[in-house]
Amino acid sequence: MNTSLRPIPVVLDTDIGTDIDDTWALAMLLRSPELDVRLVVSDTDDTDYRAAIIARLLEAAGRTDVAVGIGTRQNDRKGGQAPWVEGYDLAAYPGTLHRDGVSAVIETIERSQDPVTLICIGPVPNIAEVIRRAPGVAARTRFVGMHGSIHKHHDGEIGAIAEYNVVRDAKACQVVFQAPWLDMTITPLDTCGRVRLRGEKYQAISNSDDPLLRAVIENYRIWLQGKPDMESSILFDTVAIHLACSTRFLRMEDMGIRVTDDGFTVPDKDCRRVHVALEWTDIDGYETHLVSRLTGQAGLASKPVIL
Repeated sequence: MNTSLRPIPVVLDTDIGTDIDDTWALAMLLRSPELDVRLVVSDTDDTDYRAAIIARLLEAAGRTDVAVGIGTRQNDRKGGQAPWVEGYDLAAYPGTLHRDGVSAVIETIERSQDPVTLICIGPVPNIAEVIRRAPGVAARTRFVGMHGSIHKHHDGEIGAIAEYNVVRDAKACQVVFQAPWLDMTITPLDTCGRVRLRGEKYQAISNSDDPLLRAVIENYRIWLQGKPDMESSILFDTVAIHLACSTRFLRMEDMGIRVTDDGFTVPDKDCRRVHVALEWTDIDGYETHLVSRLTGQAGLASKPVIL
């Protein structure tokens, strides 16, 4: 068990700018005092576009102490939040900007006196490249990810699917799931696919004057493309942020997980053991906790992750 009173050093790897939940997750990370975010790295497709969103959100939060890394660029494909960063000069980010985000991940892990928790909330080509360049870093790193579908998928529907973060780059995910991490935890769609803020919980965010939350809602409304914002979309990635420091509200199960070539995450007793957030014990409590974190309130006490 992590008994240190020091915040947990964290690196976030994200494909922010495709689904809006990464934006909510980054805001939650910045408002989680248990987590000391050292670096946020963009992953997948046009990583300059994604890094611009990260940088502008960090500026909105007053957190330019956090370094930004640009991950390996795959193509020029952007996403639905492009209007929010149109004209934004990434080179003018007042904090540290790493053009080689993969090297920045390796250096941040190797520099840390304490084990780093690597939170991955998208496809993982960057992290597969980290392992290729520096295979030894996995053994001193905790991995927490939003990946897979074991028994259920979106909104609690029965049946496993090839979840996007896995199937988008199944080969990279296979590399990551086979790496010798110090510890590995995931939230599959079974749990994270059920999180939405509705009613007063959503209004507490959408009506806030907080600059970071205003930026989150601005991005959400752009992403919605004119649809009404009566509630949040599914906030998958926020659960991975939560699991970096707490298992409260969730039932965890240890199981071997194999990533298939077609992007499924299959229980397999012969594969490495993973802590899997398989069911909620109190999803309403989690959503209340999420709102308290985003709004900067004290929130509820956390139960440390058992390592």
